[in-house]
Amino acid sequence: MNAPATTPSATPLDPALLELVEEGLREFLAAQKLPENLRAACLHAVLAGGKRLRPILVLECARAAGASASASLPAAIAIEFVHAFSLVHDDLPALDNDALRRGKPTCHIAFGEAMAILAGDCLLALAPLAAAKSPHAAAAIQEELMRATVSMIAGQVYDTLGGFPDSLAPSARLELIHHNKTGALIEVACRMGALSAGADETTVARLATFGRATGLMFQIVDDLIDATQTAHHAGKATGKDAEAGKLTYPEIHGLDGSRREIARLEAEARAALAHFGAEASPLRSLLEYLVARTR
Repeated sequence: MNAPATTPSATPLDPALLELVEEGLREFLAAQKLPENLRAACLHAVLAGGKRLRPILVLECARAAGASASASLPAAIAIEFVHAFSLVHDDLPALDNDALRRGKPTCHIAFGEAMAILAGDCLLALAPLAAAKSPHAAAAIQEELMRATVSMIAGQVYDTLGGFPDSLAPSARLELIHHNKTGALIEVACRMGALSAGADETTVARLATFGRATGLMFQIVDDLIDATQTAHHAGKATGKDAEAGKLTYPEIHGLDGSRREIARLEAEARAALAHFGAEASPLRSLLEYLVARTR
C-alpha cells in the first residue's frame, strides 16, 4: 500500500491567507538593507513554494482565538523565516546533502554553499525582527519562537549526530527527534497565533495541544511519504532516511503501526478543538488534509 486510503485533491488553505503570507514575506525582505545577491538567495529560499503550514497555523489559530489574521501576520512571517532557514541549512552537504527542494534546486545548488549558509543565517536573524512588529505580546512571541528554534536545532542534532541519553529506547529516541525537529515549530505556531490574538491561558493551552499533536502527526506522515512515495511525486528526495540509517516511525513501528499512531494523534488534535466553534473549522479541515497528504 503506497498511500493513505484517501488523498486530498487540493489543500484547504484559505487563498486570501496564502496571498497575505506571500506578500508579507516578499515585502519584509524588500524592506531590508541587504546585498542584492543575499536578498536573491533569501527570496529563493522563502518564495520557492511550500505548504506555508506554519504561518497559516499562526493566522488560523489567531482567527480561532477571535482576532483578525492581519494582527498575527508579523508572527507568521517570523516563523516562516525560521522554517526557511532550517531547510536551507538542512539541505547543505554537511547535513542532508539534498539537491532538490519542492521540485527546485536547493539554495546551495542555486547560489553556492557559502551564500546558502549566509542566507540561512540572515533569515534566522530576521525572524525576531519580524516578530517584534506584533501588535500584541511581541516579547512573548519572540521568546516562544526562539525557544522552539533551539528545540528544532536540538532535534536536528539528535537526528543527524546523536547525543541521546544512554537509557532511551529507540522508540523514545524517535519521539524526541520528532517532537523537537518538526513538532516544536508547529506547536509554537499555534501558541504564537493565540498570543498574537491576546488569548487567555486556557485558549493558548488548547491550541498548543492541537499544535503538539499535529506536529508529531505531520512528521509521521512525512516518514510514510519518505518510505512509500517516489521523489517525483513528493517533490524531494525520498528513501534517504532508510539509506542513512535514521530512526523513522515505519522502521520502529511498521507502516500499519505508523498509520495507527497518525489516527490517534488526529483524534487528540481534534479533541483539543472541541471547545471552539465554527471559527476553528479551518483548523479542522487543515488537520484532515495533513492526515491524508502524500507529498
